[in-house]
Amino acid sequence: MTNLLNALSVASRRPAILIVDDAPDNLGVLRSMMVRQGYQTFVATSGERAVDIAQRVKPDLILLDVVMPGIDGLEACRRLKAHPATARIPVIFMSARGETDDIVAGFDIGAADYIPKPLRMEEVCARVRAQLRLSNGTRTQREQADRLRMIVNSMDQGLLIVERSGRIQYANPACDRYLGHAPEQLVGRLLSDLLSLEDGADVPIGIEELGGHGTREVLIRQRDGGLRAMDLTMTPMHADDGLFVALLHDITHHKQSEDALQRAALLDPLTKIANRRHFDGFLEREWQRAMRNAQPLSLVVLDVDHFKLYNDTLGHAAGDACLQQVAQALAGHAARPTDLAARYGGEEFVLLFGETPLEHAARLAETIRAAIEALEVPNPRSPTSPWITVSVGVATIVPTQLDEIDNLFVCADRAMYAAKAAGRNRVETARVGTAWDAVKNAALH
Repeated sequence: MTNLLNALSVASRRPAILIVDDAPDNLGVLRSMMVRQGYQTFVATSGERAVDIAQRVKPDLILLDVVMPGIDGLEACRRLKAHPATARIPVIFMSARGETDDIVAGFDIGAADYIPKPLRMEEVCARVRAQLRLSNGTRTQREQADRLRMIVNSMDQGLLIVERSGRIQYANPACDRYLGHAPEQLVGRLLSDLLSLEDGADVPIGIEELGGHGTREVLIRQRDGGLRAMDLTMTPMHADDGLFVALLHDITHHKQSEDALQRAALLDPLTKIANRRHFDGFLEREWQRAMRNAQPLSLVVLDVDHFKLYNDTLGHAAGDACLQQVAQALAGHAARPTDLAARYGGEEFVLLFGETPLEHAARLAETIRAAIEALEVPNPRSPTSPWITVSVGVATIVPTQLDEIDNLFVCADRAMYAAKAAGRNRVETARVGTAWDAVKNAALH
């Protein structure tokens, strides 16, 4: 595609040469020669006229006599280089003045080449061809750079040029949309400053420490402190220069959808509280934390009293609505990050309370039992109460590496069945004996 654009650009017009000389004979000879070479030609006999024509037609090259009345060639070149429209046009000086100072002065103000007079036409043609090739190559590179800059600036992805040390050299405008930082505010900063790192390290981190080249999912810290999920792709620009291209692709919507699916997979579809899978994973994490910190962990198991009788009497739709009300009452009592209420199966529910001793857990369980009864959900055929009630078992343990989670469940279940055996609509408790307790008791006896 680039080659096609270049070919079309070259084919669009012949190279244009502006010849500037106050001697009509020189002007005529040069013009005839340039026409025979296939160039489009323009002529001027003064520096003022040369500047005016150059700004209007923008030739590809200017052959400029140095010695002219009025504005000489040096001043004309100075004006051409000072104007944005003509600053990049190559100028070849022509002069019979061969002193070193004159030649140096010409190059200092921007001349591309210098041809002494009298002119040798073959040499003039060769130098013109060389400058046009060089100018065309420079223009092509400039156009390619401009196109690349336009593409980079209009990209929807954030693009950074990053040193191996992690320091940012360049940021495109999309970084402003993603991060809230203008590109110039990012230059000089470390890429790691923008990342929310798991270990919370705030020491400088280079490309290798970030995982080298490749794609990884990261959380980018925005200027307002918010976090945005993005894919970060690191690609070396060149094997020897130590620079990397970092592409940032916003995956916020993807992550939101993914998180929503994960949340849905961890929720009971009927009651919209945690399901058994979620609870089991949560219990495992809290068990490990309680074991590390030597803190009590309390499990509450409750079962809706006479629920089969309720379903048989009022139908499954009413039974579903009943379970939903019970679930919402439970969720309101699991307020801390270390608490969780879940439907464990059928009409059985569980709650976990981290860092909660048995006495406190028992009071919470009694509050829950009373709250469910206070819902006053009618249970017409219940021999226990005119309302829906629950039987609750509570068990507490300070776990050690010798203990098993199942033992906590067994004790809570036994306490719950004890509550049923004692008449239902009540709370029973059990303090779980640990394996370490058994070891100490054995040692004492």
